[in-house]
Amino acid sequence: MTNNHVRSVTVNVAIITVSTTRTKGTDSSGKMIIDLLTSAGIQINHYTIIPDRVDAIRDELFTALKDAKCIIFNGGTGLTHDDCTVEAIEPLLEKKIDGFGELFRMKSVAEIGTHAMLSRAVAGIIRGKAVFCIPGSTPAVTLATRELIIPEITHILSHAGL
Repeated sequence: MTNNHVRSVTVNVAIITVSTTRTKGTDSSGKMIIDLLTSAGIQINHYTIIPDRVDAIRDELFTALKDAKCIIFNGGTGLTHDDCTVEAIEPLLEKKIDGFGELFRMKSVAEIGTHAMLSRAVAGIIRGKAVFCIPGSTPAVTLATRELIIPEITHILSHAGL
C-alpha cells in the first residue's frame, strides 16, 4: 500500500553535536548518526561539533539551514546548568512535532526506565526543514535516528515543504 500523502523529496542532513568535551575523534554519537543515515542511503551535507552556548547553537543552525533539509542536534538536551540546545532551538520552531518527543520518551522507557522523563527531546519545522534535538548518548541517538527519524523523515519533509 502506498501513502499518497508523501511526496518524493531528496533528504540531506546536517549533524551537529553540542558538547564542550567531544572531538571528531571521540564523538561516538555523531559517528553513530552518520553511520545509520548513510546505511539508509541518506546524504550527510554537514557535520560539526559546537560548544553548549545558545549563540553557537543558533549560528550553526542558520548555517545548516542553507544546505540541509534535516538538521539533527545531539547533546545539550539534559537538565544540567550548561544544557541549552532546547532553549536555543525551541523558540525558533515555526511548528513543533510534539509526537517526536513523546514517542522518543515512550521508547526510551524500555531502555532506561523512568530516567526517560529527564529527556527534553524536541523536534519541529523551521523554513520548511526538519530540526531534531536529541540527547547525546549513543543509545539515545541510535534510538532516535533508527526508530523515529529515518522511518519518518521523508514523510515529515514532504509535508513541511508544501
